[in-house]
Amino acid sequence: MRNKTQDLIFRLSLFLCGFPFALFAQQKSEWVPPLEIPIQLSGTFGEFRSNHFHAGIDIRTQGRQGLKVKSVQSGWVNRIRISTSGYGKTLYIQHRDGTTSVYAHLKKFAPKIEAYVKEKQYEKESYTIHLFPKAEVLKVTAGELIAYSGNTGGSYGPHLHFEIRNSGNQNPLNPMDYPLDIKDSQRPQIQNFYLYEGLHSDSKRKEFPLIKINDSVYSTSGIHVGGKVNVGVRLFDRQDLSYNKNGVYNAVVRLNGVPQFEYKMDQMSFKDSNYINLLIDYKEYAQKKKRIQRFISHPAQKASFLIEKATTGEMKINVGKSYQILIEVSDYNGNTSYIEAYIKGVETTENGLSVNNFLDSHKDYLFDFETKEVYFPKNSFFDSIPLTVKIEGKKLLVGENNYPLQKPFEVRYKIPIMDSLISSQSFIAMLDSKGKPNFFSNQKKEGFWIGKSKILGTFTISRDSVAPSIKPLNFKNEQWLSTFNYLRLKLSDDYSGIKTFRGEINGRWIRLEHEPKNNTLIYNFNDLKFDQALHHLTIEAEDRAGNNTKLEMDFYRKSE
Repeated sequence: MRNKTQDLIFRLSLFLCGFPFALFAQQKSEWVPPLEIPIQLSGTFGEFRSNHFHAGIDIRTQGRQGLKVKSVQSGWVNRIRISTSGYGKTLYIQHRDGTTSVYAHLKKFAPKIEAYVKEKQYEKESYTIHLFPKAEVLKVTAGELIAYSGNTGGSYGPHLHFEIRNSGNQNPLNPMDYPLDIKDSQRPQIQNFYLYEGLHSDSKRKEFPLIKINDSVYSTSGIHVGGKVNVGVRLFDRQDLSYNKNGVYNAVVRLNGVPQFEYKMDQMSFKDSNYINLLIDYKEYAQKKKRIQRFISHPAQKASFLIEKATTGEMKINVGKSYQILIEVSDYNGNTSYIEAYIKGVETTENGLSVNNFLDSHKDYLFDFETKEVYFPKNSFFDSIPLTVKIEGKKLLVGENNYPLQKPFEVRYKIPIMDSLISSQSFIAMLDSKGKPNFFSNQKKEGFWIGKSKILGTFTISRDSVAPSIKPLNFKNEQWLSTFNYLRLKLSDDYSGIKTFRGEINGRWIRLEHEPKNNTLIYNFNDLKFDQALHHLTIEAEDRAGNNTKLEMDFYRKSE
């Protein structure tokens, strides 16, 4: 945990970065927790996710939706976004101290915000929307109800994703710097310890069993290695009232007391996630979903939370000399665990990677098979890698997903002469680990299907000839619905996925709330008023392969 001097310096830098907003802050603003329940975390700031560093904290909502969410400080809503993926329903509130608070995966907004959003959705005739209200439009006070917690977007269970950002550059800050009452007396848990002989994904790795000395210290038997090595560790942290395995706040590697590598999760940039795969054993994660954090700074690494004064993490072990590698991992509250590894330097056989048949990461490559092409622009990879691109029947094999990419590569399939309907329903598919095809791209350009990928794998041409399905769930054709509060329907597609949909009643666009996780569309009757009793409902949908479907039904409802 930072001391008072460090905390003062950090807040002063935030004040300056947030100028001119910080200009109006005369003193520290009132601050209240975003939820009324005890704060329990299912995700911590900066922890490693599948393709990004977590930009906030995830607060458990006791498995429920609909909990009151409050603004942590006074300010104004300066951004609202509704998406069926990512953060789902999200609010951004700007504050006078130079920060912006973010509340994501919401079920719905507070009445005044909901009314504003609904008006804009009907103006744009779109459920998904991105708004930037002016400062005077939606002012809020500290502790004011702004929304209700939910499970929208890319959420896998009810919770509140909460962030604090620097308003000046939108860089996420650690919300633990604010007065959240989170009980945490548990040290991070160390699972496995490894030494690597290089930075490359194919570098030789060896695990050394850990011996638990006491509650905080792990050690190893004597290690005999030589040459350059770096460290990998499997670990997690959790708090007193939560069983989730979360990330750690601070990690330091020392060789004979000299710092070799360090990171500290006080703040970050969204660009940092471009380099997340350089801080893990990518091949191990891609093949086995087992995350080993690598305490090494690759030459291409630009993550902002790395402590610059430390070296790269690569350590030279000389013959005949003795070394201690000390690893410290801490949570935000200062609970710390240690690994002590004692090493004796020995002769080692140099067995570096052979560069024969390696793709040079500094060059661009085009693999041309007449009807199929694969193009890698230069710097597609962080390192030079062994890569095989070949044809097997109808499949195009582009290496194996063992190496992280810095830039996407391009896959091109020449469109053959065929029936126009079949052509419109066809697309490039990517095969998963079980050989099942998944929609990849149906973009067409200059007689080719074209798609871009940041994952190596196997591609083929597939077809989706089945249109989306739309089914009413709580009503029937020509039914009286005067006592109903909403219409509920199921919208699903068996393959390529829903691209667009549109609903109308009596020719007027209606706001259909879409939740892809359970394939539902919901229309609230409070949205619009109609004079007549007979209503004609029309819903149209298109999947990503271009298949269209249309539902038309009549219903009766007492005029309002």
